[in-house]
Amino acid sequence: MSNCDPRISIVIPAYNEEECIEECVFEVRSVMDRLDTPYEIIVVDDGSTDSTFGELRKLKSEVAQLRGIRFKRNCGQTAAMDAGLKHANGDLVATLDADMQNDPSDIPRMIEMMDKWHVVCGVRRKRSDSWLRRVSSKIANGVRNRLTHEEITDVGCTLKLYRRECLVGLKLYEGMHRFLPTLLRLDGWRVAEMPVNHRPRPRGQTKYGVWNRVFKSFRDLLAVRWMQSRWLRYEIEEEL
Repeated sequence: MSNCDPRISIVIPAYNEEECIEECVFEVRSVMDRLDTPYEIIVVDDGSTDSTFGELRKLKSEVAQLRGIRFKRNCGQTAAMDAGLKHANGDLVATLDADMQNDPSDIPRMIEMMDKWHVVCGVRRKRSDSWLRRVSSKIANGVRNRLTHEEITDVGCTLKLYRRECLVGLKLYEGMHRFLPTLLRLDGWRVAEMPVNHRPRPRGQTKYGVWNRVFKSFRDLLAVRWMQSRWLRYEIEEEL
């Protein structure tokens, strides 16, 4: 399948994922090939210190749909997500993690929902994470929803699908990738949720711990709450 004029873009932020990235790309390709529609796979290397980008160079000769972007230094997941979204050419743009805990086989079911929705967010069922990570995520989701008056069940799930028009002109700030559904709802886009598979990480270690993001996430939450309270809301009744 050619990557000319792709209908679907798959954006994968990656940081020090040399052990997983080859298998991840091949699995995504296998799923997308079955859809028989043009697609591209965009892997954004967030300044890895291992051979993640070297693996991508090798894969490029085997996977024509693969595109690689490499940062000069580690800039964080939001920056990697932003670069991938801005480079995406597809009418639909999916995002997922490089560690293979997200299951790309869920993407076709998400695509089926896009005739009614602008954004479909994955909700991880039977999470393959530690007890501490599951509990902390549940508490964090509850606090976020309470303060933002939202009903997003699982903001930490990277597996999401967007219509590209939702992302045009989108300005992200550090940490804001977790609040994308809320920000897009403020702009009037329709957001749905769908249960998705969640798998154990096959190899390597997680790059984002529980405690190293608690305070940053809360600060980001307060920023989003401020944005909600100051969002411009008006209706034009008449023009001459």
